[in-house]
Amino acid sequence: MFSPQILDYFEHPRHAGEIEDPDIVVEWENPACGDILRLTARVREGRFAEVRFRAKGCVAAMACASWLTEQMTGKTRADLSRLRREDLVEALGGLPAESQHASHLAMDALQTALLDPALR
Repeated sequence: MFSPQILDYFEHPRHAGEIEDPDIVVEWENPACGDILRLTARVREGRFAEVRFRAKGCVAAMACASWLTEQMTGKTRADLSRLRREDLVEALGGLPAESQHASHLAMDALQTALLDPALR
């Protein structure tokens, strides 16, 4: 049902955890399924120097969050503003129809983080 990429990100999450005294904190919840994604980030010179996630949810939600933190690390707002939900889905080898919500959760969290004044 899940691609090898999704299973890899789920079984071996990248950047899991939480940053102490972060510059940015974003938390999104999907009320329909109960998935929760929390991003914490440290910003240096307009870049995401460090990003961590905590997620409560399905396999796809964990995999999407893990992939997202990899993409965010070292990037600027301009770099990440070009990232599309379709890029995430493609990189994870596709998502089953019933798991599409996980990609929306991750991208909503990213869009909120990109609006944070700490990135200026």
